[in-house]
Amino acid sequence: MTIASEPHTGTTRSSPSAVTAASDQAELRRVFGHVPSGLVVVAALGPDGPVGLLASSFTSVSLDPPLVSVNIARTSTTLPVLRKADYWGVTVLGHGQRALADQLRRPASERFDGTDWAASDDGAIHLDGAVAGFHTRVDRLVPAGDHVIALLAVHGHFVTPDVDPIIFHHSRFRLLEQEHPA
Repeated sequence: MTIASEPHTGTTRSSPSAVTAASDQAELRRVFGHVPSGLVVVAALGPDGPVGLLASSFTSVSLDPPLVSVNIARTSTTLPVLRKADYWGVTVLGHGQRALADQLRRPASERFDGTDWAASDDGAIHLDGAVAGFHTRVDRLVPAGDHVIALLAVHGHFVTPDVDPIIFHHSRFRLLEQEHPA
């Protein structure tokens, strides 16, 4: 297998010398860890307060109509509760929210203890101190292997321009490096 350079000049370069089969899940997870992503909290108001989860698979999908998506493991115990809510808040975590990101990895009953959050009239939850957020309505949930892709219609959004996001890379929380003028 060769990978052509862009634009094609007739030259090629070799592919990595050892390509591991995609069926090796542990190795595939390690390789996925090489792709940095932001962290979001997907949350809605449940019968006993906020319910939600931390996700690193958030992405924009479309501007017209405005859509975003997030992938949630089918084994998630939070997903059945979220499915009962029509509106979800998607909060992009900021660099000052590392401790909150750790807390959101705890059992569902402890995730929002002591956190500052606000609920919209229709039950979407957003956390204070965020980089940005999206007020969404569930468009559809699409089965995809061991996950569900939640396709979400954006009904509103906000941004805090002076806050940088947390980055998730190699299973660790990281901060963006600030550029310095040359």
